[in-house]
Amino acid sequence: MSTVTVVGLDLAKHVFQVHCIDTEGRVVLNRSLRRREVADFFRRLPPCRVGMEACGSAHHWGRTLISLGHDVKLMPPPYVKPYVRRQKNDAADAEAICEAVTRPSMRFVTVRSIENQAVLMRHKVRELIVAQRTQLLNALRGHLAEAGVIAAQGACNARALAALVAAGDDEVPTCVVQALLPLVEQLRHLDAAIAEADKAILEAARGSADARLLMSIPGIGSLTANAFVATLGPDGVGQFSGPREFAAFLGLVPRQRSSGGKERLGRITKMGNVYLRKLLVVGAHAVLHHHARHEDPLRLWARKLLATKPFKLVAVAIANKLARIAFALLSRQARYAA
Repeated sequence: MSTVTVVGLDLAKHVFQVHCIDTEGRVVLNRSLRRREVADFFRRLPPCRVGMEACGSAHHWGRTLISLGHDVKLMPPPYVKPYVRRQKNDAADAEAICEAVTRPSMRFVTVRSIENQAVLMRHKVRELIVAQRTQLLNALRGHLAEAGVIAAQGACNARALAALVAAGDDEVPTCVVQALLPLVEQLRHLDAAIAEADKAILEAARGSADARLLMSIPGIGSLTANAFVATLGPDGVGQFSGPREFAAFLGLVPRQRSSGGKERLGRITKMGNVYLRKLLVVGAHAVLHHHARHEDPLRLWARKLLATKPFKLVAVAIANKLARIAFALLSRQARYAA
């Protein structure tokens, strides 16, 4: 065991698989471990490079193994898959991870702190609660339509229906009011939880210098700025070679099917971080809806695009531009107005 230099660790809930090699690439050990045995196993190993896929619980185990003196490298699972030779099983996966982590061209994921993960958890929890609130509003609208009470589209109009139910309006039958009151009560609880999450995110954004820089960009508010800073982590934009690579990381670049020297570009790839991409597209819509009131270069560029391209395509182009502006501001530490 003293000759082990590289370890491939296939993570799981209960049964883990390790694949260990020495400096010559010879296999020293290939075995399975129970969850309770993992920490003791790596405690007995000399400091070595440990490769893992960036999946569920990977950051937890990364922090644990770093505290034991190991050099932990997390890799995106799609980058590891080509190294699986034939059949997929735990032993083959661990061997593929061990092979992939030794490649000089491999790209790695930074191990996150528990505080950084907690910030991202707040965003995920808020997104889930917002989705549940939308479900409640749609359910309320559908049930009241069965009683002959309808409202126009939009969340504000659906809330007017909730107010009718809460007030026991004569327009809604009493039996229907009694049936739908649980939905109205749950809606109130979700509104309070979303407001609390928004307040915490706003305070965190105001307390971060990088987030304040991002909030100076049109279309980027406290929610997007805080998500940006938390997602990039301590490495920031330094982990990317330039703004184009950062936009590709967010999936805001065209998918290529080029061959034979002929360039073929399709729709955006939608790879990378789904949450950040969604926030940027929403921010781009806000920029476009209010472009007539402003004369800055971003809005002028948007007007030129709107003259020749559909609104949806322009929104994606603006989202790409916002990502690249954010990269530039974080790299130069200068405000958008400057």
